[in-house]
Amino acid sequence: MTAERVEPGYGSDPVGLVAGYHFKPGQPGIPIDSNAAVAWLARTNAADMAGDGEDGEFVWLHFNLAHSACERWLKNRLALPEDFFEALRQGSRSTRIERLDNALLAVVNDVIYNFGAGSNDVSTMWACADRRLLVTARPKPLRAVDRLRAAVRAGEAFHSPFALVVHLLRDQADVLAQIVRETSDGVDRIEDQLLSQRLRGNRAELGAMRRALVRLQRLLAPEPGALFRLLNKAPPWLQEADLQDLREATEEFSLVLADLAGLVERIKLLQEEIAAAVNEQTSRTLFTLTLVTVLALPINIIAGFFGMNVGGIPFADHPHGFWLLVALVASFTMLAGRWAFRKREDR
Repeated sequence: MTAERVEPGYGSDPVGLVAGYHFKPGQPGIPIDSNAAVAWLARTNAADMAGDGEDGEFVWLHFNLAHSACERWLKNRLALPEDFFEALRQGSRSTRIERLDNALLAVVNDVIYNFGAGSNDVSTMWACADRRLLVTARPKPLRAVDRLRAAVRAGEAFHSPFALVVHLLRDQADVLAQIVRETSDGVDRIEDQLLSQRLRGNRAELGAMRRALVRLQRLLAPEPGALFRLLNKAPPWLQEADLQDLREATEEFSLVLADLAGLVERIKLLQEEIAAAVNEQTSRTLFTLTLVTVLALPINIIAGFFGMNVGGIPFADHPHGFWLLVALVASFTMLAGRWAFRKREDR
């Protein structure tokens, strides 16, 4: 897979801020740094308490958890729920979106961005959203997040923080769909090789594909229970359009996961077919070795008897003794061969 180009200075903010954007209704995001974001949030919260806040404005801050100052800054400067930091300490879990009082917590697993190299390694991103703020944090660059950032830089407008989360889920589904397409091409190639009786190395490759897809299916599939609870009991600031977008994104993700499950089943069937072909080839090889052993058995037995250095060996003084033994060996060999081929036909 060809990855998008990443701009210089990736994650170079002193507190680990990778990117920050300020969104206004109907307008594209404006880049903002960590200090300006904190100042804007303070002014906006004060205006909201006074009843003069501007509806539709919000900030998205995306952080690099590998930065040593990141988590400490998040605790000290942003009023994030404690459950968000508890989720950070828990580490990687299955993808889910759940309500935390008046906020939302999202744990999103996605494919690691390897700067131009294809990869199916998975890492986790944590997100916390409310009416004015979306905070996302990850230890490693992720493909779907970088696609979302590219959309923001291209001028796409978002009406709420949750719209960014839904867009992220759709980008994640697109990344997974691309992996499924690329893996399906590899499976097609192996299937063609199977039909042409060229099986070298295919079993190990299919096994690696199947393990990767099963891992992606387990980690990237959103928890249905958490989504059901969110759709039935959403925060007051969440708009109906956001919930409808979430339903549509979930349906798209379900279709991709169904394709992935079908591809896993197809790989399983190919593995079974290759195993059957290998077993058949092994059986033919063993039969050939058995046939050679059976055909050589009479001459080995007779040669062993007549090779004994004792008296009374038959045909020792007969003028045609050698040819009599040849005829005897040939007769026994023909009988053994007929018996072996009859056993094969009986199978």
